[in-house]
Amino acid sequence: MYYINEEIKDLYRIFDQNSRDGYIRMDLNENPVGLPQEFIDEVLSEVTPEFVAKYPEQLEFTTKLAKFIGVEVENICLVNGSAEGIRYIIQAYSRPGGKVLSVTPSYAMYDVYCEMYGRKSVHVDYDENLKMDVDKFIDAINDDIDLVIVLNPNNPVGDVYSYEEMDRIVEACKKHECTLLIDEAYFYFYPNSFIKYAMENDHVLLTRTFSKVFSLAGARLGYVVGRAPEIELVQKLCTPHNVNAFGMLFAEAIIEKEGMLDKLVEKQLNGKQHLIDTLEQKGYTVNADEGNFIFIKPKNRDASEIVDLMKKDKKILIKVYREVPNLGDCLRVSIGEAEVMDIFIEALEDIDK
Repeated sequence: MYYINEEIKDLYRIFDQNSRDGYIRMDLNENPVGLPQEFIDEVLSEVTPEFVAKYPEQLEFTTKLAKFIGVEVENICLVNGSAEGIRYIIQAYSRPGGKVLSVTPSYAMYDVYCEMYGRKSVHVDYDENLKMDVDKFIDAINDDIDLVIVLNPNNPVGDVYSYEEMDRIVEACKKHECTLLIDEAYFYFYPNSFIKYAMENDHVLLTRTFSKVFSLAGARLGYVVGRAPEIELVQKLCTPHNVNAFGMLFAEAIIEKEGMLDKLVEKQLNGKQHLIDTLEQKGYTVNADEGNFIFIKPKNRDASEIVDLMKKDKKILIKVYREVPNLGDCLRVSIGEAEVMDIFIEALEDIDK
């Protein structure tokens, strides 16, 4: 009899096959503008036939990345976007049938990977005001939990944990012998990193991506940080040559180009504040915490209708988010530079009237 893994067979997945070329992309937390074209051209000038033909080599980049973030090479595992690292951590640090604790709403792939590997997702819900009761979350950490996942800032809510709160979460995980994953996909939009916890504690790992402020979502590059034994275990799950040579080339160039990363952060955060200030001046209600995304309450039209018209008439991609506390159905918009925010604002005013 042919064998089919029932957990995979019954797994519900969404695969976006729609072309997004030619649109202003404000729907998936990417940088809508991307890196400067002159910088792209400068980096690509280093690409040779040999570079394309050979398997990617990680050590040189990992060494430079380790120095950049203040750890050693053995504390880093490169992955194909931080989503791959999260998948491997769930696979390595939770048992079949085991429980993985996170909050909801949060990054959907936590639950997808749990279902994929036969784990049970356990959630602590935000309250009616979209606030997280950290005491309630810590109380949910018990001996039955294999893995605890904390996304900081959280997507889609944008709230963050304090160092005092993270101290308590780490201690609860130690007490109940749960591995802790700290997902810092939106680090740089909120620069209070918890990387020290991964370096100072066993069974604490941290993931980051180059998809957001580094603007390399198309290159698929991320990394896991932790103590050497934890990183060694994650690396054992990696496929050979799992990261892209082009991704490493661009990431290295951004890290080494003086002021490049600071300028990327500054432009996006300035664009975010410009969007918030302008919309509020125009009478819109905005929910904007940390991260590169905000909620906007429409004034006149239904949020879903605005999303459809933005795509159809304005070539702008945004999302609708249902039943945001105190706001109702909202627009969910990824931020970018001020010039792009002005294009969105003009389109919103034209549609929402």
